[in-house]
Amino acid sequence: MTSASEPEPGSIAAEHRGSCLCGAVRFTVTGDLPAPDACHCSQCRKQSGHFFASTDVPKSALAIEGEAQVTWFQSSEKVRRGFCAVCGSTLFWDPLFRDWIGVAMGAFDGATGTRLHVHIHTAAKGDYYLIADGVEQFETVPPPAS
Repeated sequence: MTSASEPEPGSIAAEHRGSCLCGAVRFTVTGDLPAPDACHCSQCRKQSGHFFASTDVPKSALAIEGEAQVTWFQSSEKVRRGFCAVCGSTLFWDPLFRDWIGVAMGAFDGATGTRLHVHIHTAAKGDYYLIADGVEQFETVPPPAS
């Protein structure tokens, strides 16, 4: 991944840093973070051990340090999932034919300035928890905003 384009003259672009548990992989997202979603599908639950909360950022806004330590697992024809080869931390959800990538919310250092905006694939959620945070829920992926 490459770093984001230069900010407008006189402005300062927000930077959000994060890493895996062991620090072998570090990343920076330049720009504001979009509101994250929580995916409850069986693949996300199996990969993360619960549901997977991520924010979708332009690939051009993501810079990865230690990228050689990122292992990619092709979970479907269209998606690969990135994790640290050293400690196993779940970091990325990459839809291969899109210009954005999902970054795990739990991997960010410090405050993100965001709030969860939607739960998706709730029909596949685990039976051991309730979703009672008042955030909108969809049994599948919500329709695109008009």
